[in-house]
Amino acid sequence: MKIELDAIYRRIVDHLENGTTDMAADSIEVPAAHFTDADHLARELEVFRRQPLAAATSMEIPEPGSFVTRDILGVPLLIVRQKDGSVGVFRNMCRHRGGKVEQADKGKKPFFVCAYHGWSFKGDGSLRGVPFEEQYGTLDKGCRNLFAVEAEERHGLIWIKLPQAPQDPGVADYLGDADERLAAYDIDRLVVFMDQKIDLDINWKLVMDGAIDVLHPQFLHAEGVGKLIQTGAAVWLDLGRHGQSYSARKRLARKLKAGEPIDKGFRYLTGNLMIFPNMSVIPTPDHIEHWTVWPHLTDPGKCHVHIRFLTDPAKLTDEVAARINRSWDILRQAATEEDFPMEEMIQANAAALPTTDFLYGANEVPTQHLHLQMAREFEALA
Repeated sequence: MKIELDAIYRRIVDHLENGTTDMAADSIEVPAAHFTDADHLARELEVFRRQPLAAATSMEIPEPGSFVTRDILGVPLLIVRQKDGSVGVFRNMCRHRGGKVEQADKGKKPFFVCAYHGWSFKGDGSLRGVPFEEQYGTLDKGCRNLFAVEAEERHGLIWIKLPQAPQDPGVADYLGDADERLAAYDIDRLVVFMDQKIDLDINWKLVMDGAIDVLHPQFLHAEGVGKLIQTGAAVWLDLGRHGQSYSARKRLARKLKAGEPIDKGFRYLTGNLMIFPNMSVIPTPDHIEHWTVWPHLTDPGKCHVHIRFLTDPAKLTDEVAARINRSWDILRQAATEEDFPMEEMIQANAAALPTTDFLYGANEVPTQHLHLQMAREFEALA
C-alpha cells in the first residue's frame, strides 16, 4: 500500500502542477426523479438486500455475551459475540409473539428476555426458558429458537446477508479489489470513539454524493474544510463495484508553489474508500471516519446516517482525544450547517421538478460512480 500511495501522490502532484484532475469518459445525466420516485427507491432497496451489508464493527462486541442491536432495512437485528469468539446474528424477534428480545442499543448479558411474556433466549439464539411452559400444550422448544441471519466477520466489520442475498460470493469476493484496501485500515483493532445517528429529509444518494464530492469544498466550505482540502484535483481508483478517491491537503499545494522540500508526500493525501452501496471509510492520522447511509423504506426523500469515529485504544491519549474531538467539530459544522442544508435544497428542487436531470461532469468521476454502479445492478436484476 505504501508503494501505491507514493504513486497516487505523484499523480496528485501532477494534477496540482497542471491544473488537471482524473476524468471520466464523459459527463452523465441523472434524472432528478431518481431522488424522488418511490418505484426507483423500491428497486434500490432490492439491490441493497442482495449485497453483504456492514452492520457493526467487531470491537463493538469485544467479549462473549456483548451485543449490539441494529435495524437494517427494516429488519431488527441482535448481534452477539459467542463463547467461541464467533459472531451470532439473529432477528431481534421473540419466537412467541414477536416482541424484541433486547431493547437496549448495546451491552453485555448472559441471555436475553422478551419484556412481553418473559421468554428468554441464550446468546446462541436457542430458547432458554418459557414461563408457564406446562400450560402451553405442545411446545417443541427446539423449533422456537431465534431466527438466525447469515453473517461474516471480515476486516473488523460484521457483515450481514438478508435472505434475498445470494449465498455466494463471500464478503472477500464481494469486496474484490477493495478487500486489501479495507484490510489495511486494521479496523479490527479500533474502538468506537464517537457515534452519531442522524435522520435527514434527504435522499440517501445525495448524502453519499456529498461525502465523496471533490469539487465543492472551496465553495460550500470556504471557511472550514475548504481551507484544508484542495478542490478540483483528485485521483480516482475504480475498484469494480467500489472505488477510492484521493485529494490533496492545501498544505501540499502551498509547499509545491513555494518550491519547498516535501518529505513523505503521501501524508498530504486524504482518501475516501467507498464500499457500494452505502459505506464510506475515510482515514485520518488519529482515527477512521466510518459512514453508512441507509435509505428510508418508503420515502425517497428521507435517509438515516450513521457516523462513527474509530480509533486505536493503545494510542488514545488525552492529546489524541482532543484532536479527534476537534475533527468531529469540523465535520459536524460542515455537515450539519453546510452539506445537509444544501442537500435538503437539492431534494426540494428535485421534488418540485422531477422531470429535469442533474449533470455529473467528466471531472466528477467519484460522484458518477455510485449512479453508474446502481444502473449496472439494475441491469443484473433484470
